[in-house]
Amino acid sequence: MQTSQITAELSRHYDLAPSLEKAAATEEIYARTSRVISPPEWAIHAPYVAEINRLKKERNAVILGHNYMTPEIYHGVADFVGDSLQLAIKATEVEAPVIVQCGVHFMAETSKVLNPSKTVLIPDPQAGCSLAESITAEGIAQMRTKYPGAPVVSYVNTTAEVKAASDICCTSSNALQIVEAMESDTVIMTPDKYLAQNVANESSKNVVFWDGSCIVHELYTPEDLRAYRENMPGLKIIAHPECTPEVVAEADYTGSTKGIIDWVHAEKPARAMLVTECSMASNIADELPDVDFAKPCNMCPYMKKITLEKVLWSLHTMSPEVTVDPAVADGARRAVERMIDLSRKLQG
Repeated sequence: MQTSQITAELSRHYDLAPSLEKAAATEEIYARTSRVISPPEWAIHAPYVAEINRLKKERNAVILGHNYMTPEIYHGVADFVGDSLQLAIKATEVEAPVIVQCGVHFMAETSKVLNPSKTVLIPDPQAGCSLAESITAEGIAQMRTKYPGAPVVSYVNTTAEVKAASDICCTSSNALQIVEAMESDTVIMTPDKYLAQNVANESSKNVVFWDGSCIVHELYTPEDLRAYRENMPGLKIIAHPECTPEVVAEADYTGSTKGIIDWVHAEKPARAMLVTECSMASNIADELPDVDFAKPCNMCPYMKKITLEKVLWSLHTMSPEVTVDPAVADGARRAVERMIDLSRKLQG
C-alpha cells in the first residue's frame, strides 16, 4: 500500500492532526528528547506516539527499537532499545506474543527465528541492509571451499539463510571475542570486510573475509575526522568498527553502538563526534546535556524507512508479518543461540 493510502486509512480511525493538547499529555516522553525535537515538531509526533502506546497495550505487543531509530521512535514508543546483540537477547526474553521490530529486516528475521511461535511485525519490509544484501548462502559455500575447515562467523547483519549456512553469528560488540574463541587458526568472517579487518588487527587468528560493507560507515574518511579535530579543539571521536581501519585508527574509541553509548556516558567529554549513523547522537543528547555533539550525518536510508506512521499502521493491521522457513530457521537459530551462549560465557 502506498504511503498516501496508509495516511488516508489511518486518518479514518485515529485523530492524528497536530495537537498541543496531546503534546502536553505526552510531556514526560517529550522530556527525553526535547534537546533534538522542537515543541512544534513534537505536536506533530504526539498524536502518533499516544495512539501507538495505547494500541500496543491493546495488542499485547512490545516494540524493540534499534539505536539508529529516530528519536521520536527511540524515546517515544520503543519498550526496549539497543544494538543488534541486545535486541537479539531481549527477543528471547519478552513474554508478549507480538513483537514489533523497529529496525531493518534481518533484525525482524532474527526475532522470528528466536520466537517461532510469536507474531513478529516489521513496519516496512523494504527496510533492508546493504551488508545483508551483499552475501548469500552460496557465498558462504564459496568461502568454505576456498578455506577448507575454517569456521564461518557471520555478522548478524545477514539473512536467516546466511545465518543458517554459518557456524556462529557475531555482532560488532562481540566479534573479536567470538573469533578468538574459534578453535581453528583461520576464521572466515562475513560479510563486512571492515569489521573483519578491524578484528584481524587485534586478533591472533588469520581472519579472512567476504567483500561487503555498510553504505553508511564506509563513507567516513580519516580526512573528515582530522578536519573536525582542527575545527573543534578537544574533540573526542568515537567510531563504529564497520568504519574502515584508517578511520578506526583516527578515533579515540571504537565500539558497537552500545559500546559507544556506554563510553560517552562514562567519559562525558566536552565535545564528541559519533562516527556512525547520525540518529545515535540525537538519541542520547538529552541524557548528556554537558556534551557538545558534532553531528556528521551519514544517514541509513533503510533504518529511516521505519516511521511513526508505519509503526501505527503495523499495529493497526497486524502486518506486515515476518515469516522464516522452518528448516532455515532451525539452522539460523543454532548460529544465533551459539553467539548468545558464548557471549554470556565470555562475560563470566
